[in-house]
Amino acid sequence: MSALLEEARDVHDFAGLSDRLIAQATGAKPSTVRGWLAGRSEPTGVRAQRLIELAEMVRRLGRVLRAESIAVWLQRPVLALDDAKPIELIARGEYKRVGRLISEIEYPGVS
Repeated sequence: MSALLEEARDVHDFAGLSDRLIAQATGAKPSTVRGWLAGRSEPTGVRAQRLIELAEMVRRLGRVLRAESIAVWLQRPVLALDDAKPIELIARGEYKRVGRLISEIEYPGVS
């Protein structure tokens, strides 16, 4: 199995992200994400990059949240992100904003 397919499965299995939510973050269709999860196809280009960024944010969130809370957090408007939803920022390639916020949660008081 390729590293990208492992990323897709990890995000889906560890954090319980649905095919719809992974699709939202990557710009793919839910049916395309189901293909990734089944190993029938693999993300490429921008979709692959968004999947990698999503997977990293999920890993980091896993250090500060229960796995079952990650999908909810990603979809919630967050005041520290100007009420943007983290999943939407990741979809736009603004994962660094999300990453900075996660860093503040991971390491409070360090800036």
